Amino acid sequence: MAKALLQWKSLLLALSLVSPLVNAAVTVPTWSLEQREPFDQTIQQTTSIQYTPLAQAKKDWRICVLMPHLKDSYWTGINYGLVEQAKKLNLHLAVFEAGGYYALDKQLSQLDNCMKHSYDAILLGAVRPDILEFYQPPLNKPIIALVNRLDSKQVSTRIGVNWYQMGFQAGQYIRSQTIQPTQVALLAGPDKQGGSGLVEQGLTAALINSQVTISAVRHADNNRNLYRDEIESLLSSQTPQYILGSAVAIEAAVAILRQLQLEDDIKLVSSYLSPAILRGIYRDRVEFSNDDLVVIQGMLAIDVAVKELQGAAIFGDIGPKIQSQSIGNINKQVLKTSLAPADYYPIYRVNGVD
Repeated sequence: MAKALLQWKSLLLALSLVSPLVNAAVTVPTWSLEQREPFDQTIQQTTSIQYTPLAQAKKDWRICVLMPHLKDSYWTGINYGLVEQAKKLNLHLAVFEAGGYYALDKQLSQLDNCMKHSYDAILLGAVRPDILEFYQPPLNKPIIALVNRLDSKQVSTRIGVNWYQMGFQAGQYIRSQTIQPTQVALLAGPDKQGGSGLVEQGLTAALINSQVTISAVRHADNNRNLYRDEIESLLSSQTPQYILGSAVAIEAAVAILRQLQLEDDIKLVSSYLSPAILRGIYRDRVEFSNDDLVVIQGMLAIDVAVKELQGAAIFGDIGPKIQSQSIGNINKQVLKTSLAPADYYPIYRVNGVD
């Protein structure tokens, strides 16, 4: 752990040479975002917009946030953005995590708690898209979908990106790098939970009529040990030219390929960014990663919730444009928009919410 932290701080120092604002809160007057239509659909049309965040709120609103977990840097980055914007606007913020994508009952209990207590709005990072079908009491507070899809006619705003496009863009990258028959193995997240199914759909679409075929699809919860088992099992039966997976899966793959001396035989692509993935790109161990600006997503979620509470029209499906990080092409803004600071730990309460 100490070694990983030291490596991460070394990378921060290296990147700080090209960016004097390392780990500073985002201070730009506007955010470059996309609005997507139709709402809650896989295939969408996008419109680029410049979004102006609030300088202050009209009152100290109380926001409840429900997350699937805080076990990886993705949701930690979301948490950081939420907390930063809540502090800026002097809001009351309470964050609850379910503990994993299979914790439906726990998240339903947390949702019920938020409904029954004095929160003004709920940001719901759902453990599954249909969670609200299992909630029997009336939904008497505004709910905004956070990151994950939330299939309900009572939810009309979602903060995040299109995870089909996350898979599609990763697939396009692999396709652009191949000139001969190539196999890619997909190590996705929990089956049919989060964005894993959409990533697989997007990857499949990107590879149509190409020389790239998907040789295996394996699912695991976001746990490095589980992914390590899946990777070892995969490599016992095949040696694909590419492995595409979640950041946690690719982090595990980096170590296994080094142990098996397969670093030159298999290339790694991550569906989303983490500090370890950024280190891997910096050291030429990971070729490519999507970057969906999770810090901006967290800040945007708070901002949009407050604007809607203060009477603004619904924002629909809105979030950052998906970026990419690759060997030799690391965006110097990444430490402001996409990753929490190296020494950041999740915060569950802002301004004394019970």
